[in-house]
Amino acid sequence: MEMAQELHVLAVDDSHVDRKVIERLLKISCCKVTAVESGTRALQYLGLDGGKSSMGIDGLKVNLILTDYSMPGMTGYELLKKIKESSVLSKIPVVIMSSEKILPRIDRCLEEGAEEFLLKPVKLSDVKRLRDFILRGEGDDNKETEKNIKQVCSRKRKFQDDSMTQSMLSAVVTAHDIELSSQESSASSESQQPLSKQSKIG
Repeated sequence: MEMAQELHVLAVDDSHVDRKVIERLLKISCCKVTAVESGTRALQYLGLDGGKSSMGIDGLKVNLILTDYSMPGMTGYELLKKIKESSVLSKIPVVIMSSEKILPRIDRCLEEGAEEFLLKPVKLSDVKRLRDFILRGEGDDNKETEKNIKQVCSRKRKFQDDSMTQSMLSAVVTAHDIELSSQESSASSESQQPLSKQSKIG
């Protein structure tokens, strides 16, 4: 199945708008996304809160955790520490996002084991670079997965291009119909005008 060929990213952000933006960028980059609104929910999903992991329910391995730094209840830094302290999940790459460029904060996250620190707004190029980084990190055994992901991306782009082309054609046809209708209306108006003038003259 195609889903199994996509990288799975756990995105954590308390901002609904930011979550939707990140989710959109990841999906464009051919990644499977699970988005949660807090560090606590992320721990629940990963099974680090003492409960059953939702990963077992979904049957999806998490390849990357992308988390905001400033969140109520639990910061991205605190979430990072808990993940790196786990013997099971410590190898999952964690990337921190923030709208503030505070160097001591960045250094602290990197020292704790964050793979990267991204400044918001996160760009599509950032997401694609992270995806490529994960694929490289998986080693030679993941070359087939990389090939599959590229094929999935290619099919998705073709579908998007076809949809866009169809939309453009529909717009052109609609515009053409409007133009023809306008011309017919104008012609009808012109054909009636002389008759009106003749009746006045008579």
